[in-house]
Amino acid sequence: MRSTSIRELHINTSELVREAEAGNVIVIERRGEPVAQLQALSRRPPMPEATRIRILRELQDLRAAVQEGSRVETALACDRDRY
Repeated sequence: MRSTSIRELHINTSELVREAEAGNVIVIERRGEPVAQLQALSRRPPMPEATRIRILRELQDLRAAVQEGSRVETALACDRDRY
C-alpha cells in the first residue's frame, strides 16, 4: 500500500492509475489524513474453456447453415428457437 497527496495525484495521475491497475492500493491523503483509496476494479473472471468451445462450435454450426444456402434470417431463427 502506498500513500500520496492530492497534489501528487493531480501531477502523476496516469502513473498512479497504472500502479493501481497493476494491483497496488494507493491511499490519497489530504494534509496527512487518508481521505480516499485508489485501486483497480475487479476484473471479470475468464470464461471457462468448455463454455468458450461450446460457443465457438455453435457459431461454426450457424456459419455452416448459412453457407449451405439457407437464408440468414432462417438460420438465426433456428438458432434462436433452440433456447
